[in-house]
Amino acid sequence: MSVPKDPMMLLSFLNMKLRDFYSSLDDLCTDMNLDKDSITSSLKSIDYEYDKDLNKFV
Repeated sequence: MSVPKDPMMLLSFLNMKLRDFYSSLDDLCTDMNLDKDSITSSLKSIDYEYDKDLNKFV
């Protein structure tokens, strides 16, 4: 499965996956074989960061 390249679409996609299927960003990245640094960097470019307590990008 590919993930969206557009940061806003990626944000929506990841938060939905985190909410519905994964207990952490690490679990999501491991399961989906995604590069965590690349994801966090992309979302940081639109001023979003992962909040582990909320388990979503805010």
